[in-house]
Amino acid sequence: MKKELKLYNVPHIDSIQEMILQSARKYENKLAVEDISNTPISRLNYGELLEKILKFGAALKKMGIKERTHIAVISENRVQWGITYLTAACFNYIIVPIDRNLKTNEVLNIIHESDTEVIVFSDSFSQMLAEKKSMLKKLRTFISMDSASEENGFLFMKDLIEKESPAKLQELPKINSEELFEIIFTSGSLGRAKGVMLSQRNLAANLIDMVSMLFMYPEDRFLSVLPMHHTYECTCGFLCPLYSGSSVHYARSLKTILDDVQKVQATMFLGVPLLFDKIFKKIYKSINEKKLTSVIIKPMILASDILTKVGWKNSKKKIFAEIHGKFGGRIRFFIAGGAAPDPEVAKGLREFGFGFLQGYGLTETSPIVALNQEHSFKDDAAGLILPNIEARICDPDAEGNGEIWVKGPNVMLGYYNNEKATNDTFEDGWFKTGDIGRFDEDGFLHISGRKKNVIISKSGKNVFPEEIEDILNRSPFVSECFVYGEDDLKQTEIIAAQIVVDAEAFIELSESKNVKITSEMMNEVMSQEIEKVNKQLPSFKQIKKFYIREQEFEKTTTQKIKRYLVNSKD
Repeated sequence: MKKELKLYNVPHIDSIQEMILQSARKYENKLAVEDISNTPISRLNYGELLEKILKFGAALKKMGIKERTHIAVISENRVQWGITYLTAACFNYIIVPIDRNLKTNEVLNIIHESDTEVIVFSDSFSQMLAEKKSMLKKLRTFISMDSASEENGFLFMKDLIEKESPAKLQELPKINSEELFEIIFTSGSLGRAKGVMLSQRNLAANLIDMVSMLFMYPEDRFLSVLPMHHTYECTCGFLCPLYSGSSVHYARSLKTILDDVQKVQATMFLGVPLLFDKIFKKIYKSINEKKLTSVIIKPMILASDILTKVGWKNSKKKIFAEIHGKFGGRIRFFIAGGAAPDPEVAKGLREFGFGFLQGYGLTETSPIVALNQEHSFKDDAAGLILPNIEARICDPDAEGNGEIWVKGPNVMLGYYNNEKATNDTFEDGWFKTGDIGRFDEDGFLHISGRKKNVIISKSGKNVFPEEIEDILNRSPFVSECFVYGEDDLKQTEIIAAQIVVDAEAFIELSESKNVKITSEMMNEVMSQEIEKVNKQLPSFKQIKKFYIREQEFEKTTTQKIKRYLVNSKD
């Protein structure tokens, strides 16, 4: 029997323009956005945020930047990124967020492919743009977030804002929420670049559905860690908080997360599975370093479970106060996206009293399709389908697995200037996600893996490498891994793995056992770890070969391995 969604009442919005105007009226004097780093514009309440948007928009209009102009933004996470994005939404421009970690040629390709005419950027990109601006014929306006440069023709964003009077609300353009608003490139490479086209209605519909399933309070404080150009962070970690009257705080870097989460007293923390894997491993590492604690940890978890069931809601936070203190003591939820988290990590963090939720989505769906709820979740599932979205499993196999197809107001308009790719991705109005999954008896969606990653075993069965990687990554000796199919001497595909080992774990083993770290020693340890993994898998899924690699895998900004770049035996 399908689970019934518990939905909260949330304000209706038809566009991002309507959302920010509504929130600015309702939460005028409440903190909206804050850079923990020192930046030219670093802390704004809702009223001040709207004022900056109205001034920046007025400045762009005065410079002759017409409606529907394509404006790119590239920088580290910061308040000025958000001002640029929301100004585009309010003044009827088309925003092109660019991944700050792309290589120069990829950034240039996106600027070219997206027909960008204006770019707003941080100092990190000043030199590159100064050197390459002559080759970008359409790009005519350069606005720096950090400083002006008369020599290079760079304008200073703060100067433009401070010298301008704010536009009057009644002068804001009327938005057609179904028109193109945002172009997000899923890759920057020549020949691979695909620009996902989203409308303001796509994003507004997704906001309404998400917040109606996972209620957010004006008192919530979001720590922003993931790059804002990505729809997961932009929609869930930026627009959702602003829609709810919450505040967004931009972390200085991945290395300062623990300091930053304590400093801002965050209640919500969005991350990718790899980040939560590392957090969970560190928690257990600190527990194991204290012999007494490591012995009594399971009884403590059991006791806290009993106390929670009899009505003491905060029992886990009290019992595990030291662990919670490392995260500021106020975390309501860890929220995982970008890839499927390990169910054992989700369960483990919840056992310590942290709320843990995960969802499923794609850039093309603005992005969320399914979401677990606070009191209705499964750790091994992506969640329940959002209320205004339809989803189906196409051509399911005997186990119910098939390609996930989606339809709804959150689904993209298509790919920018790429009619063929758009037509290939849609069938009878359904968006073909390329992900394989199934529904269980309660209506929860389970993701098995990417269609293009499936390995066909010699018995003809489908093997999803992501499932095996989840189990292998639980080993303390594994930092990250990549599972794939490799042809053996009989020309049949076997399961192989490339492994980046955890150096700290091997150093600790070396010191405790007084043995030298050699390739033979590492291979022996990993053979034992592979054997443990294989005991948890049916024979056709078992790892038959493994290789230890020295270099980490190249990853996307949401820390997913770029599988197409990995060569076997690399």
